[in-house]
Amino acid sequence: MTGPATPTVTGPAPAGPGGPPAAPARRRRRHRVIVPLALAAALLAGTIGTHAVDQPDPGDPGFLSPIATDDDGGSHLADALRGQGVTVARETDLLPALAGLDRGPATLFVPAAELLHPDTLGALGELPAGRRLVLVDPSRRVLESAGLPLVPTDRRWAARAVDPAAGGRPCAVPEATRAGVAAAGLQRYAAAPGTATALDRCYADGLVRLPGRAEVVVIGASDPFRNDRIAEHGNEALATGLLGVHGRVVWLDLDGPAPAPTFGRPGGTGEPAWSPTPGGSTGYDGDGTGEGGPGGPGTATGDGDGSGDAPDSAGPPPPDDNPLLDAFPPWFWALLLQLALVALLIVLWRARRLGPPVTEPLPVEVRSAETVLGRARLYQRARARGPAAATLRTAALGRLRGRLDLPAALGPTEVAARVAGPAGGTPEQIHELLFGAAPQTDAELLELARSLDRLTRTVAAAPGRPTEGDPR
Repeated sequence: MTGPATPTVTGPAPAGPGGPPAAPARRRRRHRVIVPLALAAALLAGTIGTHAVDQPDPGDPGFLSPIATDDDGGSHLADALRGQGVTVARETDLLPALAGLDRGPATLFVPAAELLHPDTLGALGELPAGRRLVLVDPSRRVLESAGLPLVPTDRRWAARAVDPAAGGRPCAVPEATRAGVAAAGLQRYAAAPGTATALDRCYADGLVRLPGRAEVVVIGASDPFRNDRIAEHGNEALATGLLGVHGRVVWLDLDGPAPAPTFGRPGGTGEPAWSPTPGGSTGYDGDGTGEGGPGGPGTATGDGDGSGDAPDSAGPPPPDDNPLLDAFPPWFWALLLQLALVALLIVLWRARRLGPPVTEPLPVEVRSAETVLGRARLYQRARARGPAAATLRTAALGRLRGRLDLPAALGPTEVAARVAGPAGGTPEQIHELLFGAAPQTDAELLELARSLDRLTRTVAAAPGRPTEGDPR
């Protein structure tokens, strides 16, 4: 008489209840969280790095300096201007730069107006007639402090090359028309609300010209002037055309924030030699006539002891509409927006149905075999061999506990020892079959299912245990 067959022990499979933790399942759960976050962080880092390289900070040393040869400098532009016969006078302070405009028609180039002291910005709106002022990407605070009826509007993430007539209106600035396509599409400008100022607009409002006693040109991008971008498109033609119209350029090269305008007389009395207030004195002499000073003739408002009525400061600039927007650089708000989008995507990805499930009658009845086959195919498509093996082992343990009256508190080792006797195998074989590692291939999973089925059938047919139809 042949005894019960010894169950076949297969390869590793995940542990069932009470067994060791399933490490591959935990790793998969961690990957589902770590991988999207890592991709989002890499995307943000790449975007911020690219933007930082493409858009330099005007406060960096050497930014658009005529003697700086790095990517953000302006030495190539200065050489191009000299090659066209234009005189380039570099000044590191606003007072000598303004004094240089008194010697005849010239262009005052201010590439970093944000570095000027707020009390001196008003002087930019009071230039002599026949001069031109070129401002690069000025903020709302600079425009309002200088008394220019302009406001910044839309801003792009990075500068792009556009046609002078982009935006649906012809360009009335001849220098821009001759240059053609240039990288001037970054910051846009418009007339201040409540003003009837006629503006000449080019490059989709990226360049505007404000006619007047002194001509003002505002361009919202630094790319046409920089060493690393001046050779692209018509950038060089645009930059040299804007600055070389009068044959002489006074280039205001600031290395950092300018100090307060407290200029003293020769000899160091501390009395102001120049008032930045629009219409104030631009010169100082000992008798208080206001003539013969370094800034040229002007109207004196004080006496020799410096106790005049005119203040030596234009006062604080008018407040912006929203100071919070100017408190942080533009890249900060773009980064904040991207982080919010990433958080929203994570919420949508991890979202779960709210509320308890509601039971509803099935529209059709599905055979149990079809349900089993459908779930099996889902497990196979997801390569979920571990969860499938855990389900098979849990079901087998349930049948074995009921057949052998095993208490629920028994651990894996004791369960294997109790099952080994009726099954005809060793405790180590039974432990590996019921609580072993996860199968690595579909063939191992199939063999595990067959071994579990043989084990339950062997235990059910073992002598001394009640079976179906047994009168006991």
